[in-house]
Amino acid sequence: MNPASILKLMNAKNQFINNHPKFAAFARAVYSGGIEAGTVIEISVTKPGQETMTSNIKVQETDLELLRELQELTKGGM
Repeated sequence: MNPASILKLMNAKNQFINNHPKFAAFARAVYSGGIEAGTVIEISVTKPGQETMTSNIKVQETDLELLRELQELTKGGM
């Protein structure tokens, strides 16, 4: 990833945290205890005027490296 892309991503992350501080605190609390294999992550999306869509994953051992990398990207923020 080039430096300009990293800067753009970090600026977008900071704007997201400013817009949604409760979600950022939630994410920090979740990651503070670590994510381990067997953890279930669920997400729901409700668009205006539409029904809620929900999906989940059960974290596998092979997912942990990606989750660690995502956590590193968000250090100092979420």
